[in-house]
Amino acid sequence: MILRNDISTIKAELDNRIGQKIIIKGAKGRNKTFEEETIIKDTYANFFLVEGKKRETNVSYKYTDILTKELEVSIYDGQNYSPLILPSRT
Repeated sequence: MILRNDISTIKAELDNRIGQKIIIKGAKGRNKTFEEETIIKDTYANFFLVEGKKRETNVSYKYTDILTKELEVSIYDGQNYSPLILPSRT
């Protein structure tokens, strides 16, 4: 079950990284995947907005896609990419 607190945790993590590069990996459809280097543009209550390097348009993704593992997000720290830490379930 996805809790509102889990979404708030991911949003807060991305709020602190607006302007940073990230890599987003996910499914595009039937047996197709994508991986794209993007920059976090803004965060909203239910989704976040990124600007792709390949295209000149902004794309939005839901926080729930990260929690359900439909999307994987890796954040660039200046030297390496490391996975976004998901809230732990106890």
